[in-house]
Amino acid sequence: MKKKLYLLLTCIVTVITSCNQKTTTENNKNIEEMNTKEEHYTFQLSEKVTRQKVSFKNRYGIELVGDLYLPKNGGTNLPALAISGPFGAVKEQSSGLYANQMAQRGFVVLAFDPSYTGESSGEPRNIASPDINTEDFSAAIDFLGLQKNVDRNKIGIIGICGFGGFALNATAVDKRAKAVATTSMYDMTRVTSKGYYDAVTLEQRTQMLEQLSQQRWKDAENGAPFYDYSRSLPDTLTGNEPEFVKGYFDYYKTPRGFHERSINSNAAWAATSSLSLMNMPILTYIKEISPRPVLIIAGENAHSKYFSEDAFKAANEPKELLIIPGKVHTDLYDKTDVIPFEKLDSFFKENLH
Repeated sequence: MKKKLYLLLTCIVTVITSCNQKTTTENNKNIEEMNTKEEHYTFQLSEKVTRQKVSFKNRYGIELVGDLYLPKNGGTNLPALAISGPFGAVKEQSSGLYANQMAQRGFVVLAFDPSYTGESSGEPRNIASPDINTEDFSAAIDFLGLQKNVDRNKIGIIGICGFGGFALNATAVDKRAKAVATTSMYDMTRVTSKGYYDAVTLEQRTQMLEQLSQQRWKDAENGAPFYDYSRSLPDTLTGNEPEFVKGYFDYYKTPRGFHERSINSNAAWAATSSLSLMNMPILTYIKEISPRPVLIIAGENAHSKYFSEDAFKAANEPKELLIIPGKVHTDLYDKTDVIPFEKLDSFFKENLH
């Protein structure tokens, strides 16, 4: 089974071998209609919440763009949360949905596009970096701590999917984050360097690095990075794909979660992004999150569940692992009847101090 999973998937979460295509006229029509709309979000803004576009810079000088969600009933000295993910998604997708939900519960919440993606700056586009993406969370804390209605001693982080790993890494190094929660977590550095279930051999890893090293010369000669669309989600399915491929497709490639700026919906990562992910393990210092609390949430049937279980084992107390019965990885992207928002609410209200 593990061997089969490795063969089906490449080293990046959403990097999936191309499939045979068949027509999906209805989905494509709906997606085209979305592209004509301004400010397209994949969820409805709560009547109890206001949303405003904001921007701020990280310590590398990259301007990040986010949406700030505020409870309409206002208040002072409010708790705040920084949210990002999934890996390859934008703030108008899952992270915004989470922010919308948590703002209803009295938090000031910043959902942001990571560096080089979405509306955030950074050239070339669609680049991932374990250091910069960790820094993005700290830059979000910088911004939140300057808001007059926020108690800067009550700031936490939520990371979804691949940004769950970066959220844990950011919390380990940035002591201003008082609590952290992850949902459907991926350790992007582990899966990129070792494959699913750590099935990549040293020989395979060496071969991958040889190819990527040669790609650098090609990129330098061309003056631009190579984007391998054959390794992105397919535009249609044959019906024979495994559950997790169908799950990603159903979220990113249909009106349920499609967004024109989302890499997973509409683009590809720069191929050489894998180099830094393969060389810098992000959970090295996870034990140093303690004594601040960690909440790790995953679906019982998620293909990615082992990342959450292993991170939980590696972390020191206080920590909690919450497994949602019968649910898969993408159920925790946007299904508001599945995502345990009341648990997230109580966790952060109890621990942001």
